[in-house]
Amino acid sequence: MIRPAAKPARKRHWRRFFVIAVVLGAYPAFVMVATYSQFFAAGLPGGRNGPADAYRHSLASAIVAYTLSPRCVDLVTQVMERDGQGNASRAMDAHNNRLGARIGAAADSWNAMQQAVLAAVNHGAIDARSPDQITWLAPDAWQERLY
Repeated sequence: MIRPAAKPARKRHWRRFFVIAVVLGAYPAFVMVATYSQFFAAGLPGGRNGPADAYRHSLASAIVAYTLSPRCVDLVTQVMERDGQGNASRAMDAHNNRLGARIGAAADSWNAMQQAVLAAVNHGAIDARSPDQITWLAPDAWQERLY
């Protein structure tokens, strides 16, 4: 009786790597789609450094905190925003990430989380210092960009 040849181990490792890569890429894609679908619907000005930027950061952070953990938001903020150090834009993004994470962690539902973030942005202000208020830069620093 002839046995079929075993598949090479190398091919199995490639498949495993591919599955892991797809799974790890799916979550960030989910967060981006969920964030940008709300971002476009909100129609806020200031895609960079303005209210729209503040909304995008706080909403993405709320989504991550709601679906995973506020600790994940802290780690991403430390890496991507250098924990708010370096310039006003990074400080604004880190501030809004932290507030968004608190909103997401406290939310009872997906809809409540989204509504709370939008309400926080609607009550935000230029250069807000309170950890409980969304902030953005002055209008002369705004850029109409998607990121």
